[in-house]
Amino acid sequence: MTTPVTTAAEAAPQERTSSQKPGRDRYFDLLRALALFRVVLYHLTGWAWLPLVFPSMGVMFALAGSLMARSLKRPAVQVIRGRMRRLLPPLWLLGVVGVTGMVLQGWGPDADGHPGWWLLHLTFWIVPLSDPPYAEGLPGVHGFIGENWAADLAGPLWYIRAYLWYVLLSPLLLKALRALPVVTILAPIALAVAFEQGWLILPGERIPSALTDFSTFGACWILGMAHQEGILQRLPRYIVPSVAPVIALAGLWYALHHDFGTGNDLDSMPLAQALWSFGTVFLLLHLSPSWTEWPRRLRPFAGTITLLNSRAVTIYLWHNTCILIAATLWDRLWGFPLLEQNVPGLLESVWPVLLLVWILIGGCVLAFGWAEDLAAKQNPRLWPTKEPGVRARGARRRTVPGS
Repeated sequence: MTTPVTTAAEAAPQERTSSQKPGRDRYFDLLRALALFRVVLYHLTGWAWLPLVFPSMGVMFALAGSLMARSLKRPAVQVIRGRMRRLLPPLWLLGVVGVTGMVLQGWGPDADGHPGWWLLHLTFWIVPLSDPPYAEGLPGVHGFIGENWAADLAGPLWYIRAYLWYVLLSPLLLKALRALPVVTILAPIALAVAFEQGWLILPGERIPSALTDFSTFGACWILGMAHQEGILQRLPRYIVPSVAPVIALAGLWYALHHDFGTGNDLDSMPLAQALWSFGTVFLLLHLSPSWTEWPRRLRPFAGTITLLNSRAVTIYLWHNTCILIAATLWDRLWGFPLLEQNVPGLLESVWPVLLLVWILIGGCVLAFGWAEDLAAKQNPRLWPTKEPGVRARGARRRTVPGS
């Protein structure tokens, strides 16, 4: 399982009105931006300790759950349709580019041994109720992108599938949360324990994969809903600081007793991930200040954070491919003896590659980010460092005669 990020449904700017509707929560925006940066760094380096420092997926699902509960004040069918409309176009754009490239390199109906199944599974690129298929073992483009690039391109798609199912289940989850809050919040963790202990074994791959994701991050999604509903705020103030660290440390203890390390970190330990993410998210939501405006120290980063939030889906969907391209291009420098002999440390360093990755991600934002604006029914923007409708400081408002 890879570590992700958020969807346009929660990343798309929310319009501020002059009525009682609240504006954007800058604290949530900051968490989302940090999650994106951590995801990119983790997928580039593979450092096992990064998910412990900041469990991006748990955080992102909690933020999404909070915003979903907020939206469900409107009719559920309308909300679900709107979320799907914002989620799917960026995925379709990735599919047009990725699937076309796979087909050009020989992927086709015989890939799964049965043409009918191949065509049927392709529909998951349209509505990802299960993981969209991809070609394995494809050759790369020499000097530009490495082999088996389709696996890297498809790696983030589990998150889109998981997010879609959370959206579809949210009306039921919200009703259960209001009726039985403690049972509903803890149910996904109980499911994670059942899977880990072998009490629940399901055939096949697609259904167990979906249920594993729900058991791993479902409690975080429901915690976000509980935060929005005010359930967490009604707890005595000492409860969360007392309970959350114990739950998180239980996850850490489990990981350390199951060979935690590079190649075997939280992503490959669903129960440990569930406990650590739950405890951390519980604390972050408990602390959560409500920032309708940026604190003074964060104002210089406001444009960058806004850009990351406005293009969260594009960045998440394309970052793995950008990492593969950046690593392939950087490896070509080993072919220059002057560099190999004089600056081998530079060639082995991860930081120049990280810079190149973000340059490539910026190119993807320019090339593909407009799909998020269209999905949100906004005018396309190339580089959205400001929210729609936000004027530059000092700009004069144009007065229309008679208005």
